[in-house]
Amino acid sequence: MMKLVSVADAAANENNLAGDDYVRIGEMAKKFGVTLRTLRFYEDKGLLNPKREGSTRLYTRRDRARLKLILLGRKVGFSLRDVKQMIDLYDPTGTNAKQLRLTIDKSEKQLGRLQKQRQLLDDAIGELNEHLAIVRRLLADRTTSPATAAG
Repeated sequence: MMKLVSVADAAANENNLAGDDYVRIGEMAKKFGVTLRTLRFYEDKGLLNPKREGSTRLYTRRDRARLKLILLGRKVGFSLRDVKQMIDLYDPTGTNAKQLRLTIDKSEKQLGRLQKQRQLLDDAIGELNEHLAIVRRLLADRTTSPATAAG
C-alpha cells in the first residue's frame, strides 16, 4: 500500500521529464490497472494532462505521479474534487505548506468518516453474527426433534 508520505515523493519527481519518459495510454492503463476510459475521464476532469501527438496520448512522469495520487485518494475514499484540490496546490518550486495543510485537514476528516463507517460495520457484523447463531440453533432444534423427523 502506498503511504501518504510518498505523495510528496511522487510529486517531487514530476519535473524529471525526458523525451523517453513518455508512456502511451495503453501502457499507462496496464501499469496502473485502470481502463482507457478511466484515464480519459481523469483527463476530462483536469486531473491528468497528457501530451498529444495527433490522437496519441503521451503521459509524462508528472502524469504518472498524479495518477498514483488519484488512485490513492480514491482508495481511501476522497472525492475526485478533493483529490484535484490537493494535487493542484503542488508547486515544484515552493514549500507546498498550503498543499500539505490541506492534505492533513482532508485526511483527518476522511479518517474520521472511515472510523465511523468501521464502527457501523462492526456493529452490523456483530448483530448479523448473533442473528445467524439464533437461526442456526432454531434449525438444529427443528431438524433433530422427533416431530420434524416424523412430519
